[in-house]
Amino acid sequence: MPTGVAYLIVVLVWATTPLTIKWSAEAGAPVGSVLLRMLIALLAGLAVVLFLRRERLRLDRRAMTSYAAAVPGVFGAMALSYHASMTLPSGLMSVMFGMAPLISGLILQVLPGATKLKRWHWLGCALGVVGLAVVFADSLALGQDQFLALALMLVAVTLFSGSGIAVQRVAAGLGPLEQTLGALALSLPCFFVLWLASGEPLAVPLTTRGLWSVLYLALFGSLLGFLCYFLILSRLPAATVALVTLITPILALGLGMALNQEQPSPTMLLGALIILLALGAYLFGDRLARLKALREAAGS
Repeated sequence: MPTGVAYLIVVLVWATTPLTIKWSAEAGAPVGSVLLRMLIALLAGLAVVLFLRRERLRLDRRAMTSYAAAVPGVFGAMALSYHASMTLPSGLMSVMFGMAPLISGLILQVLPGATKLKRWHWLGCALGVVGLAVVFADSLALGQDQFLALALMLVAVTLFSGSGIAVQRVAAGLGPLEQTLGALALSLPCFFVLWLASGEPLAVPLTTRGLWSVLYLALFGSLLGFLCYFLILSRLPAATVALVTLITPILALGLGMALNQEQPSPTMLLGALIILLALGAYLFGDRLARLKALREAAGS
């Protein structure tokens, strides 16, 4: 697949995922919706691996450890995100997930062997905290339910970030599709137990829009988008890939307002803007420092 096409797919899938999560759960069954999404994604992925590629999933100890390390990012993050989607605007969900690089950087600071953050990284983290404070204050003013949903999203992003670091540290050498399917297979029993405990109907209620959203999330959000992300990660500079986390929240905010009649308050938009500025400072501080050093070297 051409790199440009893969990059465009990642941007579009990540920008539309929060809105389609809201639509898939709009009939009031968030756990059943996410369970159905993951089941379809697993079956479709296994069909590709077993019948088209004629391969088998690795089941050795290191591979199983890697699959298990991804479960908090699949089960934990998705279960909380679907619950939060019942209250939060989709654009704000995207902004929250855009904070994953900041949270990952902070988690790495307490782990051995990690690169220490530089001053612009800390500036980005500080701005991120300010932006979060603005958004949380606005959500608290709107009601306890939205405040709780925002807290759930923060936990979801933290689980997602920590899980990604754990998978990297296991370094099992798995391909992206293999890693995805293994994580889905171990996460499905967790979703199933949560579904039974939630008291939701055994027949998952879905609107027509919700059904199409589940199918879209299963085939594009859980499979194609993830595969394209790993493809561009292997071909493009990290700074170019990181632009995705800045582009998608802006698109998601626009899509939520245009297609779902979401009207974020001015204070919430201000908080989102501060968070995006924080991401810019965190992600591109290294690049700007290198450019400055090159200019100074050329001048001398």
